[in-house]
Amino acid sequence: MSAPTIDPRSRVAARRPTVTKRSRFVGFLVFLMLVGVAATLLAPVWAGWQVVSSGNVDDRRASDAIVVLGAAQYDGEPSPVLSSRLDHAKVLYQQSVAPRIITVGGKQPGDRFTEAGAGLNYLTERGVPAASISAVKAGRDTRQSLVAVAQMAEREGWDEVTLVSDPAHMARVNAIAEQLGFRTHLSPTRKGDGTSLTAEYVGREAAGLLAFEVVQRWKTPDLLG
Repeated sequence: MSAPTIDPRSRVAARRPTVTKRSRFVGFLVFLMLVGVAATLLAPVWAGWQVVSSGNVDDRRASDAIVVLGAAQYDGEPSPVLSSRLDHAKVLYQQSVAPRIITVGGKQPGDRFTEAGAGLNYLTERGVPAASISAVKAGRDTRQSLVAVAQMAEREGWDEVTLVSDPAHMARVNAIAEQLGFRTHLSPTRKGDGTSLTAEYVGREAAGLLAFEVVQRWKTPDLLG
């Protein structure tokens, strides 16, 4: 009795589903790799565009408070960068953008004064009523300082702020503030130190913005949402 003849086409047909599944899986992996490469290439471009575009905004609509981001101070005297931010905040206050100014920033190791305290003294010496200024003397970086401001806002029941800092800094400041639940308006400085959108400053802030979006956003609470 002869063995049954097996049609070779049936063997090919039997193998085809496995080959098809494997091809689809490989194709999916290739697609994911291409998406990853595209994201890696486009993310810095997106971040740089955010930094430049945010730095060119000047929104002076009314808000609850003007928040001045901290910068270096030298034994109680604001650095030129911080002075520029404070001078701009004073102009906004005089234009009735908000009824109060919030100065922020703690102190670095070895300092006797906080950035927020130096800012408060600077403004009162230039005619801003002390009753219209709150110094939030906490935080060694932008995120920590804004978290402290959000905690104050949560206690006091306000959530709309005008953010003041250098133009290149605004995109990261805004991203953090919005994550905390603030309704934001951006009004960067236009005169003095720190106001130029140099390639080095834009690149550094673009990297900082990406770091926030990828890592820090998930660690930042939505306190006011």
